[in-house]
Amino acid sequence: MCICGSNKDFDSCCGGIISHKREAQTPQELMRSRYSAYVKADARYLLLSTTKENQYVDDVELIEDFCTQVDWLKLDVLNAKDDTVEFKAYYKDATGIKVLHEKSNFVKEDGVWKYKDGELYNSKIERNESCPCGSGKKYKKCCA
Repeated sequence: MCICGSNKDFDSCCGGIISHKREAQTPQELMRSRYSAYVKADARYLLLSTTKENQYVDDVELIEDFCTQVDWLKLDVLNAKDDTVEFKAYYKDATGIKVLHEKSNFVKEDGVWKYKDGELYNSKIERNESCPCGSGKKYKKCCA
């Protein structure tokens, strides 16, 4: 199964997009491939899948450092509509489990979907939600 949580295998899902064998057909596909690239610490892909105006080569090292210091746990797509995708990406760092909650904006650049920017939300993991670690227990009875 793909890292992004789809029911497809990695190569036919995000792997094909990350390796440039095919282009993302929708913003949601691009967002899922970007999550998978974070898991794999593929900062170069993350840079190239961003709009040209927001590509900063100096960010590659920062992205790699961040990606290698956390364990990505899961991705929940909350809403995908037109050129926006709202999601929660759960990860574990030295201080515990965190959630990155964002509404991402995408645009077509030269006919290819690219990540433009996003609005971050100050979210936390609710005590009664399923634990992101995958145990099947409620968060309050597991990693909280």
